[in-house]
Order: sequence, then C-alpha cells, then structure tokens
Amino acid sequence: MITLALIGLLGGLITGVSPCVLPMLPIIFFAGTTGRTEPQKKTTARADGSAGDVLVEEVEAGKPARDWRPLKIIAGIVVSFSVFTLAGSVILSALGLPDDFLRWGGLIILSIVGLGLIFPALGHWIEKPFYRLPKINRNNNGAFVLGLGLGTLYVPCAGPVLAAITVAGATGNVGWRTVVLTVSFAMGAALPLLIFASAGSRISQRVKAYRDHQKGFRVAGGAVMIALAVALAFNVTDVIQRSLPSYTSGLEKKVAENKTVQGALAPAIGNDASADLAKCTPGAAELASCGAAPEFRGTQKWFNTPGGQPATLSGLKGKVVLVDFWAYSCINCQRATPHLLAWDKAYKSLGLQIVGIHSPEFAFEKSAGNLQSAISKEGIGYPVGQDNNLATWTAYRNQYWPAKYLVDAGGTVRSIKFGEGDYGQTENQIRELLKAANPSVQLPAPVDGTVKADTIGADGTTPETYLGYSRSANLNGPVGKLTPNKTVAFGLNQAQPDDTFSLGGSWAVGTQSVTSTKGSQARLNFQAAKVFHVLSGEGTVTVSIPGEPDKTITVSGTPNAYQLVDKPTQERKTMTLTYSPGISAFTFSFG
Repeated sequence: MITLALIGLLGGLITGVSPCVLPMLPIIFFAGTTGRTEPQKKTTARADGSAGDVLVEEVEAGKPARDWRPLKIIAGIVVSFSVFTLAGSVILSALGLPDDFLRWGGLIILSIVGLGLIFPALGHWIEKPFYRLPKINRNNNGAFVLGLGLGTLYVPCAGPVLAAITVAGATGNVGWRTVVLTVSFAMGAALPLLIFASAGSRISQRVKAYRDHQKGFRVAGGAVMIALAVALAFNVTDVIQRSLPSYTSGLEKKVAENKTVQGALAPAIGNDASADLAKCTPGAAELASCGAAPEFRGTQKWFNTPGGQPATLSGLKGKVVLVDFWAYSCINCQRATPHLLAWDKAYKSLGLQIVGIHSPEFAFEKSAGNLQSAISKEGIGYPVGQDNNLATWTAYRNQYWPAKYLVDAGGTVRSIKFGEGDYGQTENQIRELLKAANPSVQLPAPVDGTVKADTIGADGTTPETYLGYSRSANLNGPVGKLTPNKTVAFGLNQAQPDDTFSLGGSWAVGTQSVTSTKGSQARLNFQAAKVFHVLSGEGTVTVSIPGEPDKTITVSGTPNAYQLVDKPTQERKTMTLTYSPGISAFTFSFG
C-alpha cells in the first residue's frame, strides 16, 4: 500500500506542476490572501468589579490568525477530485447529465466564490451551510467550496497514473487500492497549489499594505477569479499553455515505463482473485502456471453460441481455450484475426476453443449491430462475448489490445501474450497443450507460415495515434487545442515533426474523435509501410503525399479502418489529408 501511495503521490505531483494547472495559480494565490486576522479581546470591568472580555472586531493591531483557508482549499480539491474521478461517470449517467457538466459546475462555483469576495453578504451566504459544523475556525469555509469547484477543473490534467484510476472508475471496480491511489494522487496534485495558497495567506497576514487595503484586495481577488473563470470557459488560457513546452512529458514517460509502477498499477484496476496472473511473464516462450482462469463475467451479449447463450470456462473444461481480447476497429486486432481464424480451422476439432472477448476502446464499438457487422465481415465463427463494461477485461487484469490468454484443459492460465507478433510461438504453445490434454491426438503441420496477413511494423514504426480529446498524445500544431464539445480552428505545420500530426481548418472536437466541418485537414508525419485510418460518416478524404499522385478515399457508414498507404517497406513520409464535411476521424494505425 505504501508503494501504491507513493506512486500516486508522485504522479499527482507531476500533474500538479504541469502546464495544464497554470491558469489556476492566480486563483489559488488570491484565494489565499482573503484570510482573516485574529480578533482581539479587550478586558473591561463589569459592574460587580469582575473582569470581562469584550470582543473587538479585527483591528489592525491584531496578531495574525492561524489561517486554515489554504488547507480548506486543498481539502476541497482532494475530496471533489477523488469522488468525481472515481464515480463521476456513474453519477452523470444516473442523473442523465452531459459529460462536461462537472467542468461547468466547477466554473460556476469559481464565479460564485469570486462574487462572494466582492460582495460580503454573498460570501456569508456561501459559508452559512458550514456554521453548524464543529467550531474549528468556521470562518472562510467558502474556501472549501472553492476547492470543490477547482477539483472538478483539475480532472482533465491526466497522466499515466490517472489513466489507471479512470479505468477503475469507468469499470466500477473500485477497491481499496484504487482509493489509495486516487487520494494520494489528488494530494500530490494539490500540494503545489497549497504552496501558492500559503504564500498568499502569509502576505495577507504580514504585509501592512495589505491589511491597510484588505477590502480592496478582496475585491481584486474576486475580480481575478471571475475573469479567469470566463477565460477557462472560453479557452482563452489555451494561448498560455500552447506557448509553453510540455516540460513534464519526460517525467510522465519515465513513470509510465517504470516496472515497479506498472506492477503496482495493474492490481489497482484488477482484483485479488486474479492476482496469480502476475506469475505469467507476458510473451514468454515457456508455458507457466498462472492460476485459475477467471470466468467470463458482466457480458451484454454473445455471438456464435447456441441460442446466444453465454460461453463459460466451466463448460469448456477439457478443452484448450484461447481467450482473445480485441476491439473491432483496432487495426492491431484486425491484423491478428487471420491467425486466430487459421488456428480455429486447424485445431478446433482437436480440442482448441477460441473465445473472443470484445472490449471496446470507443463508444461506437459498444453497438451490438456494429459488432455483429464486424464479426460477419471478418468471418469469425468462434464465440464472441460483448464486454462493454470491461468486466471480463478487468477480471483478467488486462491493459492491451489485442491480448491472448492461453488456458489449459484443466482451466489454468499457462501463457499471456500482449500485442501482435510471435504467432509461431503461440501456435507451438497451443500444440503443446493439445498434446498434454490428449497424448494420442494427431496434429497437422503448423499453419502459421501459411497465414496471409499484414505484418507488424519493425522497430521505429510510428505508434498508433488517437485524434479525439480523451486519448490524444501526438497533436503538434501551431494553432488550436483539442477542447471537447467545441468547434476549434486549427492550423497545419509547414514541417511536421516526426511521429506527430497537426490539424487544419475547423474541427468539431469529441472525446473519441474529431469531425470535419469547414476546410478540415490533417498533416501526419509517419514511419511505416502501411497506414490505416479509422473513419465514419459520409464523404471523401483526399490523401496527398509529396512525389505521389493524390488519391481519394470514399467513406461511408459506421466506423471502419481505411487503408491509406500500402508499401512493401517502411518509409518516413509526411501526408496531408483533406476531408469533406461530416467525416469523423478516430485513429491512425501503422504497420
């Protein structure tokens, strides 16, 4: 637990000093300057001659109070960040509220607190609900409300640790590990802001000029909060963030690639029953014993089973089972499918049962109709379970598309393979387990060498690139920033940096895709032999590569992968794409 808390704290600290929090710093600083001085007591004599105390309101000579305001702001941030990160999607879904409700709620709270600084009567009204709490410095409880609002604005500042937290929240599989990780992350992210709030508090208490003009500073602070709320609402602060380099990206990458971090984050989104799966080294050539395979759970629909009944591992005892996690628009999964089909054809009658678990990356992949179309198009005949809520995905502690879990005839996981490749190795393991289950079985010659499928790219291939707001990482353009539920004007780079893309013209930005409107273009620098683009809608995309004739792709219907480039060897190229209005673009994939 200590390791998990330290990882969460480190991830939060990196987020807390990242460019995305810069607009909040003036808010926090001015919020810290609105603390009060300690009231003095003046001793007087009562009529009976005894001493009595008369309260004197905040005089200039009063000694500085112990100002709890900065800590209350941080407490509000930690509480709202933790609650809404873990349960925000559930709460919004239950109430039928839009995805950006929390952000707008935070901006409204920020504006109200700013008005409360300008108009004291409103400030007292904000604090009124807290007056019945225990009398531990009840003043300035508006700071806690401000922290609640800022916590909702903090959520978009994502990093590798937050990714594990949000997956747990989305799946509803929130255990004590996830809570520890979330709270420690929230505390780490809030600590840099505590420094600014404390600095403001010290200035307000120790600088005479502030005490002489306290009312003026409070009004100025309120005006700054309202101005910044408006700036955040209209994304004016994006100009500041664009002008600064992503100076925390290197730290985020080191955290994400650290083996200790990877090992600790996996249990945070999994469960104790599947802990033995960690005994398997993914990609190992030798079979291992990794505990009982988790049962399929939480599925919505099954395809290619008698009467649509769910497949179960208990019902498959005695067979060698290959559990394949995939998503139909994932090009890596599509390249792996021909190998699965070949194994199904060669070994099904000899004791192999492949079970596909379709765990969607995107919302459109949750459609049973879309999935049925993909199954038919690929010619998949083995059972496929629809895992829209990632319940089975989580039970297997999975984090990859595609991923294969090989289960022996006794129900024990013997091998795990993440990603593409090593098909010959996986087939050898299948054959070994079939022989172990039935020593007299007569196996045909290996079929992997006969499979005709796109091969994976060599080292240096451009990684899969997501265009939507929630997972975009490689956008590099001079103008425009991905802002969900907004139509944004972008600009193309003249010279596009390696393995990045820029957008041009106007795009309607969604969480999982961007949709072309007026003059929409994209410029992509890549190294690959093959390039695929997941698109939907009705219209055309024109592909321009220097030195090659332009070609036009016709897009029609639900999201699908369209091939843009098909070369025998890898090349470093830059392409420019021009989209007709109404085309939704999800990903670029490379081979």
